Amino acid sequence: MSVRAIIVDDEPLARKGLLRHLQAHAGIQVIRECGDGRAAVESILAERPDLVFLDIQMPEMDGFQVIERIGKHRMPLIVFVTAYDQYALSAFDANAVDYLLKPFRKERFERALARVMDRIKGNPETDMTERIAAAMDALGRRQGYLQRIPVSQNGRIRLVAVEEIEWIEASGNYARLHSGTSIYEIRETLTSLERKLDPNGFARVHRSAIVNLHRVKEIHPWFHGHHVILLESGRKVRMSRYQRNVSDLLDCCSRRH
Repeated sequence: MSVRAIIVDDEPLARKGLLRHLQAHAGIQVIRECGDGRAAVESILAERPDLVFLDIQMPEMDGFQVIERIGKHRMPLIVFVTAYDQYALSAFDANAVDYLLKPFRKERFERALARVMDRIKGNPETDMTERIAAAMDALGRRQGYLQRIPVSQNGRIRLVAVEEIEWIEASGNYARLHSGTSIYEIRETLTSLERKLDPNGFARVHRSAIVNLHRVKEIHPWFHGHHVILLESGRKVRMSRYQRNVSDLLDCCSRRH
């Protein structure tokens, strides 16, 4: 099966890079390259490609305006490619298969192409929440640490600000975010989340718990050298003596208040 693709980017070097990646796949045929939005609209309507790699920020007509001009229902599969991270969630709202932040590595490009092929073959695609989480993860790596975490709620995607999270507990390969009276479950391990959260704001206090240092009220001694952390909500979280030194935690908490 041959997939017909169009590359749209106002930067010649960016088009060249995408072409190089795609030429490594015998099943992908690049039928047109476009340097602006107007040419993209004309080419997509004339060629009816299966796939378009679409830059967002372009002069005169950006990527979203290209989609608006053609219509979502008439658009081929879309992979957005851009250097501007603020468009990530809007890209998924436009039904993009994936969102690549420049500069991206070959491995990240391959994952995007794999998602495209899954969609073309009719295989169940990755859950939307996971796709948005991947985008947010990419933004977090660029900006330093995660600022918001996408969660599913009543058929919608809600972005929970990390400062609203009091603590996080492990549940197998899932994690439960505790925010006020709400509990959100996401498909991510505690170890993975720990790497993405600012260590000056969050601490792994037990193999199954991460706490928001802003929300720590008291630390109480417990049995056999363990301690219990009292959070502002009144919730108590056990602290493993092997996970973190109490004096270190107290020092972190004092610096956060």
